[in-house]
Amino acid sequence: MTEKLIIVESPAKANTIKKFLGGNTKVVASMGHIRDLPKSKLGVNLDNDFEPEYINIRGKANLIKSLKKDAENSEQVYLATDPDREGEAIAWHLAYILGIPEDRICRVTFNEITKETVQESMKHPRKIDMNLTDAQQARRVLDRIVGYKISPVLWKKVKRGLSAGRVQSVAVKLIVDREEEIEKFIPEEYWNIYVTLLDERSKSTFDAHFFGKNEKKMEIHSKEELDVILKGIENAKYVVTDIKKGEKKRTPAPPFTTSTMQQEASRKLGFSLKKTMSVAQGLYEGVSIQNRGFVGLITYMRTDSTRISEEARTAAKKYICKKYGEKYYENRYYRTKKDAQDAHEGIRPTYVELEPEIIKDSLTPDQYKLYRLIYNRFIASQMATAIYDTIAVDIKANEYNFKANGQTLKFAGFMTLYVESDDSSQVIKGKKSKGTEFINEDTIIPELDVNQELIKKHLESKQSFTEPPARYTEASLVKVLEEKGIGRPSTYSPTITTILERRYIEKEQKQLKPTELGRVVNKLLIENFSDVINVEFTAKIEEQFDEIAEGKEQWKKVIREFYGPFKVTLDKVEKELEHVKLEYEVSDVPCEKCGRMMVIKYGKYGKFLACPGYPECRNAKPIYETINVPCPVCGGKVQLRKTRRGKNYYICENNPTSCNYISWNKPKIGEKWSPEDNIKVKTRKRKTTTKKSSNKSVTKKSTGSTKKKVVAKKKSNNE
Repeated sequence: MTEKLIIVESPAKANTIKKFLGGNTKVVASMGHIRDLPKSKLGVNLDNDFEPEYINIRGKANLIKSLKKDAENSEQVYLATDPDREGEAIAWHLAYILGIPEDRICRVTFNEITKETVQESMKHPRKIDMNLTDAQQARRVLDRIVGYKISPVLWKKVKRGLSAGRVQSVAVKLIVDREEEIEKFIPEEYWNIYVTLLDERSKSTFDAHFFGKNEKKMEIHSKEELDVILKGIENAKYVVTDIKKGEKKRTPAPPFTTSTMQQEASRKLGFSLKKTMSVAQGLYEGVSIQNRGFVGLITYMRTDSTRISEEARTAAKKYICKKYGEKYYENRYYRTKKDAQDAHEGIRPTYVELEPEIIKDSLTPDQYKLYRLIYNRFIASQMATAIYDTIAVDIKANEYNFKANGQTLKFAGFMTLYVESDDSSQVIKGKKSKGTEFINEDTIIPELDVNQELIKKHLESKQSFTEPPARYTEASLVKVLEEKGIGRPSTYSPTITTILERRYIEKEQKQLKPTELGRVVNKLLIENFSDVINVEFTAKIEEQFDEIAEGKEQWKKVIREFYGPFKVTLDKVEKELEHVKLEYEVSDVPCEKCGRMMVIKYGKYGKFLACPGYPECRNAKPIYETINVPCPVCGGKVQLRKTRRGKNYYICENNPTSCNYISWNKPKIGEKWSPEDNIKVKTRKRKTTTKKSSNKSVTKKSTGSTKKKVVAKKKSNNE
């Protein structure tokens, strides 16, 4: 008989823990959830106080049988699933399957999978935390009710297979709202004036920019205003009126939380949220390191805390002082935001001595990149402040004012190792920057004196226009979701993944934009379920989930308070929409089968043309966007199409009848194109299936008669 049985979620985690526990101990994996709500029905008993109707997940019968056998042959069973609400719920389900009473001490958690932490945690098991479990149940039940009650409305009025969700629909709304802002944006003209000035004593030049008139800031909105200023400084002397010298300090960013890790991995590494969390999970659960075996390299990666342990702080101090010197170390404590759960530390390396370069050969390229990012961020968070010497010079030209600002890096501090990025990208005159990551170029202004006259070398004016707000990227969307309290660390990645897979949004050069389908769904939801699909409600519910986790609120009470008003709204919407027929936009394309003018509908892959005579006439065909550049081969129209994975390609409307042009790259006027650069197209016929019921026929039809799959004929630089 086995003395101890430890059940974790994944085989990788099991392999890492095994080597830390000697004696007669067995470690096995549950492979995630083993019980859940059924997919085929609501699975929540609305007439019995919202009691969940859990079932064993299909395909896990043999695993459950094996776990029961292992439990029967063990003196003590420990449930060591992940240390968060989801992990607590999985442990609770495991306890139910294995017949372990709720009050039995059987739960252990590991914030990091190191020998010391695992062995210490095994000495302090506890009961399953029902507050955490209930918080997860509340989220699961409420989201199931919202999704399974609202989604059928979309099926009736748009198309089958669509889904709505408390968090995912709010995320889509944010993206749609931003796109509408961009579309409504009206650019405004403005001008800047730059002057290059010479200091005769040092023979150095520097740039100054126009500030205003008579010490008051002034904006230039037209060419006429610009001409007045240029005339006013035409023969002016440029005289220094004030010099201010100072010091600017820059402090490091705190250790990663889940959201900041996702944002930085997106900006610096180009990782999607899903990829970041997958790689981080592997680093947490354990990697086989040469001469050390399986090692958990980072702390738990789902956290909204920046707190770090004293042991980790001490290890960082020792490392920094040894590698960089004592002046580079600064003991720092970071304040965790007030609504953070703070159950875990911030994300950090488990062993400071395992530098990224030392273990690089044991990691995959993606693991190395993310581990290096986490490692450097943590070490930098305990390093000294960076210091700049700054200078600000005021210059007068007749009644107009110019300013010049410069800085030189006096002490790099933490910037020796790591600098946080942001979502902006700018070039400042005299200094390049990408986000906030400076590229070692200082703006240097020579030693000047007040009342000193400078020589004008060059005067330049530049016309610009205000720009609309940028589309969200995955990183910036996560940031705004966190700021608005929508979702929690464990939900950001699956939320964005879901709305991408549903094709409510799409990526365009890493930017997120709504599809036509996303706009239609968003409009229907906002018009009919504005009380549920909004930022305020979603954030308030998250706060209530937190209160349940803290034992301050009962989970069924929260569901009851939600469901009453929701049921009223749902009944009203279903009644109002019962006789409402969704109006489709009529195209100018006649149906070649019956002569009716085809209408525009929305499917999984976007807009398509369909005969309004459905189901008598089932004719449908895709709509392709054309670009304003003629085909470089025959001069015909070029269509923009997408592969199944959403990658753009360009094809002549006459392909394949009289032209063979098809390319990954958008054609340019006058460019040469060779058939050798062509890409091969395969077609796959779509199926039309009919499912008959007792009283009517339900037909599922694709968005077009064929689906084109694009594959590379050969690898080329164009790909």
